[in-house]
Amino acid sequence: MLLALFLGGAMTCVAVCVHLAGILTLLHLLRQNADRAAPAGSRQDIVRQLGLIVVVTLGVFIVHGIEIWLYAFAYVIFVALPDLQTAVYFSAVSYSTLGFGDIVLGPRWRIFGAFEGVTGLILIGWSSAFLLSVTSRLRMLEHDWEKYAAPKATKRKKK
Repeated sequence: MLLALFLGGAMTCVAVCVHLAGILTLLHLLRQNADRAAPAGSRQDIVRQLGLIVVVTLGVFIVHGIEIWLYAFAYVIFVALPDLQTAVYFSAVSYSTLGFGDIVLGPRWRIFGAFEGVTGLILIGWSSAFLLSVTSRLRMLEHDWEKYAAPKATKRKKK
């Protein structure tokens, strides 16, 4: 049991580090694209914002996929599950806290599986907060741009 506790804690640390790296990479991508703003409300601006949301959402899915696969490899390496296919399936079900119960770990590794469930729950929550923050920030930028662009448009009409 102590080995499973230690390895579960270690895998949680690895998953959190992978998640942090993924979030920072996505933030870097967003910052690079912040300078390429089109006029607010324009078709180009709307397409750019939608594209960024799609890319960031897919990026979050990829990060979660990497974490699920890392746990799956751990199950195979520790011989907790018989093959990689079973391990990936079990890992996805555990990580998402779906927990069908059709595949169960032996008594020695159950606590390790519980670590994955708690880790997945926390990291999915972190991703949800990140996606909400990104979406809110894009909406705030659009609002700020409209306030900035409106006085200029009024000045042009007066001339």
